[in-house]
Amino acid sequence: MRHADIKHNTVVIGVILAVLSNVLFGVLYAYGKWMSPLSGTQVFLWRMVMMWACLALFLAMTGKMAEFRDEIGAIRGVKSWLYLLVPTPILASQLWLFMWAPVNGQSIQVSMGYFLFPLAMVLAGFLVFRERLSRLQSVAVALAAAGVAFEIYRTSGVSFATLWVCGTYPIYYVMRRKQGIRALTGLFFDLSIIAPICLVWIISTDAIDVAANGVLLAKAVGLGAISVLAMATNLQAGRLLPVSLFGMLSYLEPVLLFFLSITVLGAVFSPSMLISYGLIWLAVVCLIAQGVITNRKKYDDK
Repeated sequence: MRHADIKHNTVVIGVILAVLSNVLFGVLYAYGKWMSPLSGTQVFLWRMVMMWACLALFLAMTGKMAEFRDEIGAIRGVKSWLYLLVPTPILASQLWLFMWAPVNGQSIQVSMGYFLFPLAMVLAGFLVFRERLSRLQSVAVALAAAGVAFEIYRTSGVSFATLWVCGTYPIYYVMRRKQGIRALTGLFFDLSIIAPICLVWIISTDAIDVAANGVLLAKAVGLGAISVLAMATNLQAGRLLPVSLFGMLSYLEPVLLFFLSITVLGAVFSPSMLISYGLIWLAVVCLIAQGVITNRKKYDDK
């Protein structure tokens, strides 16, 4: 098989995995509705425990547990451990919000946060890593800022869910990038801290009743399995695809979250929201266009 064919097949597989991972993240967003009568927080607790168990099984079956131990064992110094530990509560809060928001009337607000997240990462790259902003990226940031400003004017504020997603997730990713450990290692480390706390919480509250309900317990196991599958396919897609293409496909997730908010989760979309959301969507289109331009330049250079 020619090198070009292998490269083409790799990209095709990467695109399929990226789309699948985003669809699975969408399924997870609506999952809380299917685990009634559990609250969003109780769903989060069970997700963390089951996700840790499924990820531990995945690492063991693929022979990657030794890699995890070696990478964690190689961490030295207080600063390195702080870079590893500080992001953990940020991830925990984000995963809780992802399960809590859909069943508490904040689904659209969270989807807005995920639309703003790539723009927040662009700003983080500029402020932390001194990455230069292109003209389109600058326009995107300006459009997003205008969208947020109009939303503040329209509602006299912005939802805490929106601000938390786009305001704290970049901190998590920046700290992980500065440390340089693999995403799967960081995730399993985070879950190894979060899951025991969640298990204690489950045992000490009514959430333990799930273990006595066969249907709910099966759904909880499915929640963990889908979570790991979504993360594994996303990470694999990130390895197979060019960064710009992978970044463009990642915009599929907030689109799905927004669609599910309106159709499945029963959120109300007011016509007055079209201005703020329209500006933010235009900002995302600018980032996608920048990704296409960058990808074409790389291809032409070759």
